[in-house]
Amino acid sequence: MTAFGQKDFRIQRMMDVLRQKNVASDTVLRAMELVPRHQFLSRAFSSDAYDDSALPIGENQTISQPSVVAQMTEALNLNKGHKVLEIGTGSGYQLAVLCQLARRVFSVERHRSLSERATTLLHDLGYHNFITVVGDGTLGWHQQAPFDRIIVTAAGPKIPPALLDQLAPEGILVIPVGAPGKSQQLIRCTKSLDGHIQQEILGPVVFVPLVGEQGVEERRSA
Repeated sequence: MTAFGQKDFRIQRMMDVLRQKNVASDTVLRAMELVPRHQFLSRAFSSDAYDDSALPIGENQTISQPSVVAQMTEALNLNKGHKVLEIGTGSGYQLAVLCQLARRVFSVERHRSLSERATTLLHDLGYHNFITVVGDGTLGWHQQAPFDRIIVTAAGPKIPPALLDQLAPEGILVIPVGAPGKSQQLIRCTKSLDGHIQQEILGPVVFVPLVGEQGVEERRSA
């Protein structure tokens, strides 16, 4: 894996913001520091790459703000032995952070253009412990289940049952839940050894809709 070789005051400013927002995990902070966020954005937005804001990446999707990426990653409580499922490859930024902290990451994206671009970029940056696929993320990745950790980077009206089914015992799922344009909450689900799901609300967030069979119905143009 590659690090952002030259220290940049913009990265240090971003790291200061993350610490101010109570990101406490040193491993998560280090992973965030090493990922060159500007590489995951078009040149039009590269100057804003290290601001704590969401930015467009095409296909009406966004790259999440760094503090949200850090919060969701920290909530997963990752270690190097974990097998992770990511729903919503997007730009590949969150995937790059996950790759530094987990053994293997499987990422599902419904937009082929985003999936292919992210896959190429991640390989160019030196990340290889991941696999991407184009498909309906609300259905998870049944062939590769179970997963120690699942992260969803879009908001659905409820937690997709398929994802809970594919979560391993003692696994953790982090997902934003709420209707598009309305109040959304970041939820952490922990699965017990006997399959019981415990939910914890981590706070308010704003995400694009989780489109799919067990999410938001895709809008069709007339």
